[in-house]
Amino acid sequence: MFQLQRRTPLGWLQLTHEKGRFLVALAGIAFADVLMFMQLGFQSALFESNTRLHRSMQGDIFLISPQARNLANMSTFTRRRLFQAMDVPGVKSAEPLYVNFLDWKNPQTGKKATVLVAGFKPDKSAFDLPEINSQINKVKLPDVVLFDRAGRGDYASMISQVDSGKSVSGEIDRRTVQVSGLFKVGASFIADTTLITSDQNFLRLFPRRDAGSISVGLLQLQPGTDPVLIANQLRSYLGNDVRVLTKEEFLAFEIKYWQENTAIGFIFSLGVGMGFIVGVIIVYQVLSTDVNAHMKEYATFKAMGYRNSYLLGIVFEEAIIMAILGFLPGVTVSFGLYAMTRNATNLPVIMTLARAIQVQIMTIIMCMISGAVATRKVQSADPADMF
Repeated sequence: MFQLQRRTPLGWLQLTHEKGRFLVALAGIAFADVLMFMQLGFQSALFESNTRLHRSMQGDIFLISPQARNLANMSTFTRRRLFQAMDVPGVKSAEPLYVNFLDWKNPQTGKKATVLVAGFKPDKSAFDLPEINSQINKVKLPDVVLFDRAGRGDYASMISQVDSGKSVSGEIDRRTVQVSGLFKVGASFIADTTLITSDQNFLRLFPRRDAGSISVGLLQLQPGTDPVLIANQLRSYLGNDVRVLTKEEFLAFEIKYWQENTAIGFIFSLGVGMGFIVGVIIVYQVLSTDVNAHMKEYATFKAMGYRNSYLLGIVFEEAIIMAILGFLPGVTVSFGLYAMTRNATNLPVIMTLARAIQVQIMTIIMCMISGAVATRKVQSADPADMF
């Protein structure tokens, strides 16, 4: 009978021979992974937080101004386009949504914060959020708003009072408003919180705004209709002063702005690349040092008849081991940093399985690149030069 003998991988033996150096290498890889995790997490939070309100809007097709850049810079177009859109077969309803930003004075601390204000006709809710729809009658009253309980800032006392059924007074541009209800969307990179109100209250807050100039047109279609087909028909029928987008295109429109037209999107992408490069350098230094320390052993293997492919396999084996073991502390620390960032900013910095797999693959590639560079010395090992 043949007895199966278990052999400890030579790469593992070489790495653990210098335990201190091995632990430093794992710490370096973990650091590079944390850099990549945090940058990817911030980038994902950037896209997710700035499209949460978009996702909750009730519409199959959206009309915006061609000059609109993102939700913070929507520009406006004439409301007449909504009436014209109703002429297209398959369009069930077309409702206006008013959006703008202003400074809100925290009634609890007196500090100012940037808030997004959205106004719509209260007889036709613009958002698919039960918390808003169940309190729709409240915003029909003058100067009444609903407040985002998941906003960024110290609003615990105010939220507690509103939850108990009381209204809280707040100041917007020297105008007093009543916070009579709460809902949950969350903070974003462009606004600390969101206020929801009626179209009439919105126009009271922005007296220079013309009621006929709207920010977004929300079109709902008849059941069974194809949004892409109707959108193409609308593009042909409506004028050039309006842009027609499906819901997927509306989300992509916002993400593209942050990804391509802002410094913050570029910085997060650059941060991921820098983390990757840092990891490559760290792993290369470790493997290069290890190869130099065992150059005579590699030369001896060659003298014994082992091919370069076997020696290269040892170095790549070390790279894979470091990639796997270095990833574990990296992802563990990132979980904690994600939770800390989420609690401090109310941004959706959340670890996902897809991101963990992505960083693990990037770590393996990072280590393999370093291994490929370090193996050049192994290939040049010559027994005649070593002894």
